[in-house]
Amino acid sequence: MHYITNPIDKIEGAFSVEGYKVVVTGGYSGIGFGIATAYAQAGADVAILGRNLERGKAAAEELNAKYGSGCFAVKCDVSDLESCKAAKEEVFKHFDHIDVLVNNAGVACANHFIDDEDLKEWHKVIDVDLNGVANMTYVFVKPMIEHGTGGSIINISSIASYRVSDALTRPSPPYYAAKAAVNNLTHYFAIEFGTYGIRVNTIAPGPFHSQLDALMDATMYENATKNMPMHRFGDPIELGAHCIYLSSPAGAHITGTIQVHDGGLMHVV
Repeated sequence: MHYITNPIDKIEGAFSVEGYKVVVTGGYSGIGFGIATAYAQAGADVAILGRNLERGKAAAEELNAKYGSGCFAVKCDVSDLESCKAAKEEVFKHFDHIDVLVNNAGVACANHFIDDEDLKEWHKVIDVDLNGVANMTYVFVKPMIEHGTGGSIINISSIASYRVSDALTRPSPPYYAAKAAVNNLTHYFAIEFGTYGIRVNTIAPGPFHSQLDALMDATMYENATKNMPMHRFGDPIELGAHCIYLSSPAGAHITGTIQVHDGGLMHVV
């Protein structure tokens, strides 16, 4: 069976995600919270998944208080398949289906490859940034297929998947490797899941304010803002707006893409 997504026939409501059921990993801070906030403001119900349940609950309560949305928190370690399965069961106590899965959870490191003792940081980052995307997609795409109404999976990658120009000053070899792999995995998922009307895209952010800011020193921050055409870091809610576009009816014909969102930094040599 081939599920066909219908094209929009008018612009009114084309960007609406009101009433959507959305799952965001790492949704209680940084980029993830910006994404969750955007969906909540747009009238969607959001499940905020992360390892720190208390921070997740605080984020959900804040969004509910501000926007009256149906947000809630679920404990989940995306690097652990069993934890993802348990999180799915908890999510479906609140939702009868999901429309959008945003694979945002990610970590980095600050080690050169040869300084990584027994490759502990390598495996930690790969387990979250790459295996986490696989685990969450494996667990949640099946109920999306079974529900039969299509949907959208959005992976958060990085421009580090394309360039490692600051690798000596900001080393994180597993991060570069994992994000590049997520890009290619997106192409594959788009082909496999397109039959079911499930679109899969990746956003590759450049400099955005997040918890990873702590890994950037003052000189690197100054150089980034000076050199990039837009001369500022992105705000997390701008990435949320990008997610809303991809998952809305306006994005119904978009799948298998890697969309750079970096203030033009990729164009700077």
